[in-house]
Amino acid sequence: MTDSSYGQGQGPAPMSACPACVAMPSALDRAQAAAAAASARIMLSVPDAHCALCITNIERDLEKMPGVKSARLNLTLRRVSVEGEPGVTAAAVAERLGKIGYPAYELDPGQLSMTETDRQGRDLLMRLGVAGFSMMNIMLLSVAVWSGATDATRDLFHLISALIAVPTVAFSAQPFFRKAWAGVKAGRLDMDFPISLAIVLATGMSLYETLNGGHHAYFDAAVMLTFFLLAGRYLDFRTRAVARSAAQELAALEVPRALRVTDGTEETVAVSALTLGDLVLVRPGGRIPVDGVIVAGTSELDRSLLTGETLPVFASPDLVVTAGAVNLTGPLTVRVTAAGKDSSLHRMADLVAVAENARNKYTTLAERAARLYSPSVHLLAFGAFLAWMWITGGDVRLALNIAAATLIITCPCALGLAVPAVVTAASGKLFRAGLLIKDGSALERLAEVDTVVFDKTGTLTLGTPEPVSLDTLSPHALEIGAALGAASSHPLAQSLAQAAKARGVIPALLDDIAEVPGHGVQALWQGTRVRLGRADWVGADSLETTGTYLAIGAERVHAIAFTDRLRDGAQEAVTAFKAQGKRVLLISGDVPGAVRAMAERLGIDDWQAEALPQDKSATIEALQAKGHKVLMIGDGLNDTVALTAAHVSISPATALDAARVASDIVLLGTSLAPLPHAQRTAVRAVRRIRENFAISFGYNLIAVPIALVGLASPLIAALAMSVSSITVALNALRLK
Repeated sequence: MTDSSYGQGQGPAPMSACPACVAMPSALDRAQAAAAAASARIMLSVPDAHCALCITNIERDLEKMPGVKSARLNLTLRRVSVEGEPGVTAAAVAERLGKIGYPAYELDPGQLSMTETDRQGRDLLMRLGVAGFSMMNIMLLSVAVWSGATDATRDLFHLISALIAVPTVAFSAQPFFRKAWAGVKAGRLDMDFPISLAIVLATGMSLYETLNGGHHAYFDAAVMLTFFLLAGRYLDFRTRAVARSAAQELAALEVPRALRVTDGTEETVAVSALTLGDLVLVRPGGRIPVDGVIVAGTSELDRSLLTGETLPVFASPDLVVTAGAVNLTGPLTVRVTAAGKDSSLHRMADLVAVAENARNKYTTLAERAARLYSPSVHLLAFGAFLAWMWITGGDVRLALNIAAATLIITCPCALGLAVPAVVTAASGKLFRAGLLIKDGSALERLAEVDTVVFDKTGTLTLGTPEPVSLDTLSPHALEIGAALGAASSHPLAQSLAQAAKARGVIPALLDDIAEVPGHGVQALWQGTRVRLGRADWVGADSLETTGTYLAIGAERVHAIAFTDRLRDGAQEAVTAFKAQGKRVLLISGDVPGAVRAMAERLGIDDWQAEALPQDKSATIEALQAKGHKVLMIGDGLNDTVALTAAHVSISPATALDAARVASDIVLLGTSLAPLPHAQRTAVRAVRRIRENFAISFGYNLIAVPIALVGLASPLIAALAMSVSSITVALNALRLK
């Protein structure tokens, strides 16, 4: 048989209940994992991390820890990923972080929704409520003083305000005091130190005035400063939660408990307690807790949260299933092949988390700017204090207020959020569209693409050939072809048999059926020799396209042409890329006729046939040498070199292991339609990052001079700082 579609040594991809499972490392990746057994990854929640300086402090300190190879803090999720030797434990890392003022907690995949980060949100809200209630009461007392209360009345109101303000500040401002003190003990001054200093100065000066019968007290300013700082931090917390990442969404699909079946007895156990070979019962409506194989039951599976595809999949015995899919209609018994941290779902979440923690040029720029904050801003504030002491002739109160306002208003929170908030929002959006980002810099590179190169078989097509010329066959020829096709193991023969069956054709009765390897299948029909197979074997001229040939005795040989089934969304993807102004190319190892037909079908003008792996990579390298940024989309072993050579690469989840390892992004679903959407999202994400940088730097250019000339009190500085951080976070959320 002529089968150029499979001439590259790549047969049809194995079917699975969930394409997301094959997006994860399998045979090749396991081998790589075994080779990399000398390393271990630890993920911890660091709820007190909230600024760009925290990134520097945490990563630098952990990388000095014996056995730690690298540490990456995701500021948006407040999680640190540590790559280390096997001897490095989560407890040791958490202890080290605690010593430098960052309490850390190892993430439990079954309890991610109740991490310390979430508890911190509730704690902030409680302290914010206390500060707000006290602020309103102190403001009522302050109104009386501002209205003209004097002497004993004024002193009484100041004293009552002190009784409300001091315990309120001591309780509500604890998040700032705690972090500032931890920083001082660790030998550094981060953003919480100037905030705490400003609150303490305002409260201390007010107490001094009250105890000495002074005319002015600033308890209202101290409590309001605390309230607005807490409000800004809580709103920042909420916007981070809204920018829910792909890693969080995957982790949320993990089931902590399963129903294990042992000798007919059902027992609820933790997923971590399951072992290979255990039987797990999944009732209708339940989420599959493990990777495994169905051994009993039939149902339908909803895997929309894993692949972005809404149509349910029929599930029956021997079907491979993965953790995270929802069982819809009937009970299923699943034999465990992987559970807990070994499941494909958990490994996917780890992969995405690493990608979100990765560095790109914008992240590096933000960190460099933030590192300049600590020394420069403290020198600036101290200089402002000395200058105003000289200008005012020794007015300590005014000089301290201006110095405190300068310290607060220059906080680099907005700069620290500029990149991670956008990357997290973008990765979450793309995951919901069915795209898994493996490399954190892929988003930036995808935004720069101007040329798109497609492979054909398995990428633009599904690798499942369909006959297109059955109408030219006579009824008895179709019946004979159906019978011969059913007797062969060749993909084209099987496809012919299935297509005939779909038309309601009843196969002819044949005798002496025999398959001749490399040639085809033959038999006797009513005493006449019949053959289905290669052109030269049956005595016919070969087609330019993929095909097989049917010979019935002395009759004219019937040529049956095949076309590969077009992947869903292929036409939409090509059309959308061209509409965006991208140059689209088709490079395939298939014969010229098949490649030309596919190119004409999709409207692709540039195509290349019979391309070897080195031809594909050479074409991409030549394009990039001319300044083009190439996106390569492929799935085969022969695409691996090209995927690596491209500026950015994407592979379908059904691709071979080597192709998925080489690619930057994995397409979890079967449709190609999300690809142009991903490129548009990447462009918008880079634009949002640049906008956030402009907001951050613009804010400081305007706000710092205002504070230095004394036009911003500590209270106004706190408001401005909170507004800048929230603005950056909300700008990132526009991606959603």
